[in-house]
Amino acid sequence: MTLLDPDGTAVGVVPDDATLLRSLDLLITARRLNDQAYALVRQGRLAVYPSSHGQEACQVAAAQVLDPADWLFPTYRDTVAAVVKGVDVVEALSLLKGDWHCGYDPTEHHVAPHTTPLATQLPHAVGVAHAARLRGEPTVVMAMCGDGGTSEGDFHEALNFAAVFQAPVVFFVQNNEYAISVPLSRQTAAPSLAHKGIGYGIPGERVDGNDMAALLTVLGAAVARARAGEGPQLVEAHTYRMQAHTNADDATRYRDEADVAAWLPRDPITRLQAYLRDRGALTAETEAAFAAAAERAATHLRDGLNQDITPNPEDLFAYVYERPTSQLREQAALIADELSREGAQ
Repeated sequence: MTLLDPDGTAVGVVPDDATLLRSLDLLITARRLNDQAYALVRQGRLAVYPSSHGQEACQVAAAQVLDPADWLFPTYRDTVAAVVKGVDVVEALSLLKGDWHCGYDPTEHHVAPHTTPLATQLPHAVGVAHAARLRGEPTVVMAMCGDGGTSEGDFHEALNFAAVFQAPVVFFVQNNEYAISVPLSRQTAAPSLAHKGIGYGIPGERVDGNDMAALLTVLGAAVARARAGEGPQLVEAHTYRMQAHTNADDATRYRDEADVAAWLPRDPITRLQAYLRDRGALTAETEAAFAAAAERAATHLRDGLNQDITPNPEDLFAYVYERPTSQLREQAALIADELSREGAQ
């Protein structure tokens, strides 16, 4: 589905101006945070950062269509989604700085920890959705993964379980054309990733991942459907990773710059700006306010990650289980003993 052409022309029924203005504000902040995070990698303040530059609309929309009590299960690339759901950006990136296992309390904003292994969070997402249904809660779970994640066994197990038990979960696949250096053509022979739901009895829909209006419409309908007890849905957003996989990747070794350039006119921010300007809903003053808000967010991120902390080694064991196992207590005692002897030297 596409509702806004790349030049900003509406080709369908789009959300109201207030919703789209709010979305544009979030998109501009998201882009600025991406750029700031990349700069912090170059300065050595972040160990790694998987950019979502160019595919921010997917993440902003995914978090926007959820209620506060709904759960978001992000991937390592979905920092923006976590931030829009309410997680402080400094806390969200503490994991990638190396300061913490997670960096935030997942229960505070109902955002599961970022995952680096592909698709391992999807069965957990279905479990949370199934548990909520058993308790009679209206909770919906947004389970995110990339195109590479759909090749993993966890992806298929999660879809099968969700379909059999009609779990209220939306599987949201961001197809950005590459799983690190592996193109989509080597990931699947299916006509689309949305088709992968068919074999499990799950409806699938493909949406333009650079079209904020279409994303809000499709994901909003999928969440409403799940909340109404109609079961899971698979949504594939077709987008493009404009930058390298991470700072450790050289994308020029496996893709042509002409392909990247071809996606520039489809940028989600310029598309939405064009639509709102044409309607007279976006003024120069509003754009300046959005830019100022984005700069404040970047300053907060920069100041936060420039702070050095002294990690407590005992925290390695503090949040693994509610009640530590005997093995964890033994490991914690070994660390404490070793630190004690180092201090005595």
